[in-house]
Amino acid sequence: MNAPATPPVPATPTIPGFAERRVPVGDGVALHVAVGGSGPPVVLLHGFPQTHLMWRHVAADLAADHTVICPDLRGYGASDKPREDGPDTYSKRTMAGDVVALARALGHDRFALAGHDRGALVAFRAALDHPAAVSHLACLDVLPTLDMWEALHGTAAAVGFHLYLMAQPPGLPERMIEASADAFFGHFLDAWAGDGGTAMPAEVRDAYLAACRAAVPSIVADYRASAGIDVEHDRADRAAGHRLAQPVTVLQQDWGAALGYEAAGLWGAWATDLRHRTVPYGHYMAEEAPEAVAGELRELMGRQGAGRA
Repeated sequence: MNAPATPPVPATPTIPGFAERRVPVGDGVALHVAVGGSGPPVVLLHGFPQTHLMWRHVAADLAADHTVICPDLRGYGASDKPREDGPDTYSKRTMAGDVVALARALGHDRFALAGHDRGALVAFRAALDHPAAVSHLACLDVLPTLDMWEALHGTAAAVGFHLYLMAQPPGLPERMIEASADAFFGHFLDAWAGDGGTAMPAEVRDAYLAACRAAVPSIVADYRASAGIDVEHDRADRAAGHRLAQPVTVLQQDWGAALGYEAAGLWGAWATDLRHRTVPYGHYMAEEAPEAVAGELRELMGRQGAGRA
C-alpha cells in the first residue's frame, strides 16, 4: 500500500511584480525587502502582527510611478532577528537606522516614508533623527510612543493589555505568548479588523501567524523597547523642542472618545506641516481601503517640504 502523499507546503504570498532580496543594513543585520516600480522612492513599513505583505495593494498602486520599497522590520517576517542584548537592539532609533541604511543601499539618499502601527513608530523616529533623508512622512493609526503611554489610563487602557504584557522583563511574556502564539496574534488580527477580516485572505493571515510564531522573542523585545528607551528618546526630543519638519499625514481611527485624548492636537505638537485625517476604516486600513490610503500617500508626496538638514 502506498503511503499517503504529504500535502504540499503552501507558498508564502508575495507582491506580484516585486522582486524580493536580503539587504545588509549594518551590525550583521540584513532586512528582507520587496522592491517594485520606478520613479521617486517611497518606503512602506508594516505594523503588528504583520509583515511587508500588508502593503501589497497600496504598493502595487504606487509602483505605477514610484520605486516602492517594502521591508520586513528588524525582528519581523523574514528579516534578521538579533538577540536582545540591551535596550538599543530594538529601539526605534536603531530600527530607523536600519531603514535609512536600507534605502541608501538601494541607491536612495532621500525618500518618502510611510508606516503603519509599529512601522509608524519607526517612521516617526526616522523622520526626527534623519530629516535630510526623509522627505515626507505618513503614520497610520498610531500615536507617538510617549503620547501613547500618556493617553492610556484607567479601565479604557485594557484595550492595550498587550503593551503592558510585553513591557515586562525578559522571560515571562515570551513564555506566555509562545504557549499559545496563534491565539495571541490571531486575537489582534480579528479584533482590530474593521471589515470582519474580509480584506485579509486566509493565505495572508496564515503567513502573518507563521511569521509571528517564529519571532516571539524579537516582537516582545520591540514592544519592551517602546516602554523604556523609546519613551526616553521621545521625552528628550520633546524637551529640546524638536519637531517634524517634513510634510506629515496621519490617518487614524477615532480612539480619542474612548481614551480621552484629541489625536490631532497630540500630533500637532510634533508636526509643523500636518494633515490629520480621522478615517472610517479599521486598524488594517491599508488592506481594507487600499485605494484611499494610496490616494492619501500620493497627496502627501505632492506637497512641498524642504525637510530639516
